Amino acid sequence: MKRIKITYWLLTGLFAFVMLGSAIPDIMVVPMAVQGFKEMGYPLYLIPFLGWAKLLGVLAILIPGFSRLKEWAYAGLLFDLLGATYSVASSGKAVSDWSPMLVFIALGFSSYVFYHKKQTAPLLDNTDSPQPAHRLARSR
Repeated sequence: MKRIKITYWLLTGLFAFVMLGSAIPDIMVVPMAVQGFKEMGYPLYLIPFLGWAKLLGVLAILIPGFSRLKEWAYAGLLFDLLGATYSVASSGKAVSDWSPMLVFIALGFSSYVFYHKKQTAPLLDNTDSPQPAHRLARSR
């Protein structure tokens, strides 16, 4: 259980850091984000909206509780990454421009998987349940 929690928080912390690193420039509408959106033909008014959505998603996955909200946040953040990767790849950019984003997608999926492992681990690690007789005999 402890290893699952540590792995979950490590993966989630890294994923949150990556997504926060993407959200802040979008909220601030930095020139690099504007240039990227112009190159792909997207409207510029989406930039701050996506930034705030990412920030709220990061908060949702970091704050304990609110399991349904976490599910939606993971979905939104991963849709953002998948959509961004597809957009960059479809706009004719080199593979080296979009392939690193696959690492961030894998990080997000891993965080999500360990979120569910963390949720089910207490059910699997129930030490209060009575031990079968053959286990009691071996432990003595």
